[in-house]
Amino acid sequence: MNEPTAAALAYGVDKSNKDMKVAVFDLGGGTFDISILEFGGGVFEVLSTNGDTHLGGDDFDQVIIDWLVQEFKNDEGADLTTDPMAMQRLKEAAEKAKIELSSSTSTEINLPYIMPVAGVPKHLVKTLTRAKFEQLAHNLIQACLEPCKKAMSDAGLNNSDIDEVILVGGSSRIPAVQKLVEDFFGKVPSKGVNPDEVVAVGACIQGAVLNKEAGVGNIVLLDVTPLTLGIETMGGVMTKLIDANTTIPCKKSEVFSTAADNQTEVTIHVLQGERPMAAQNKSIGQFNLTGIAPARRGVPQIEVTFTYSGRSETGRRFLRKSSVKRCKPGRSSSCRCLYPGCRIEQGGWCR
Repeated sequence: MNEPTAAALAYGVDKSNKDMKVAVFDLGGGTFDISILEFGGGVFEVLSTNGDTHLGGDDFDQVIIDWLVQEFKNDEGADLTTDPMAMQRLKEAAEKAKIELSSSTSTEINLPYIMPVAGVPKHLVKTLTRAKFEQLAHNLIQACLEPCKKAMSDAGLNNSDIDEVILVGGSSRIPAVQKLVEDFFGKVPSKGVNPDEVVAVGACIQGAVLNKEAGVGNIVLLDVTPLTLGIETMGGVMTKLIDANTTIPCKKSEVFSTAADNQTEVTIHVLQGERPMAAQNKSIGQFNLTGIAPARRGVPQIEVTFTYSGRSETGRRFLRKSSVKRCKPGRSSSCRCLYPGCRIEQGGWCR
């Protein structure tokens, strides 16, 4: 179950008889997700979802760390990044400062004996204001806008169509983030749910629904895949199999091949994300598929099947086809090479 979907379920379980459209803005520690849902008559339907798997609270911590490193370098002429223990202390102090700035306009960062310089212990004492933090994090905050726009476009809605906005995740407490959400949707985000607890509550409700426990009522959840699923192919490219916002359950197959003569195994690297290159997406897992019969490159055909069950489980089925044929001239081949280096071209062997 996706976190934004769980949050919407927790928020709307006692309002499910009303017709509402809800935006769930989930800015957690490592990722950002935005989901648009519609519910009414006990049916919760995810209209669209978008996000950034490389945007979250850790990035906000990092801008504070970078600022502290530069300030110390300006004051003492020393580089804190060369001291792992000092960097760990900076990380803890940065997270603490970020949290405090959600409720205070300034905070003091005091790290005594942070690092010796020329044999003399040095201290790091800095005051960070909320305004300065917002300046440092400006690009990160603005990066939340594009996924929101894309999610609204995919849902076919205008911002004014949203009845409620739900904030999820600790980083959604940042005042500048809340202001951005309010300006984008034109309404103050709901204060009726705890950003740190709402996902767990929603997951419990879904568990009760699946177990058909009394008192939950008839709730139907129509979810979609939050991010694109695929595998790594030629040149480290992410080849999509199941697109984002595909209604669950779903299934997709595609045929791939080898890139070297007499190649007897290939690596299946499963990925999740929207970026074109494999290294820029989240790695779900990988393993070697062995036992491929020796043949010329491009001849073996390997069918990769993804099934998404609706329980956030992706099943991968890999079938080595017994009937292997050379791509016929004049026909576009659907085979793509799993070997990092090549892709079958029309009417030819894998190159």
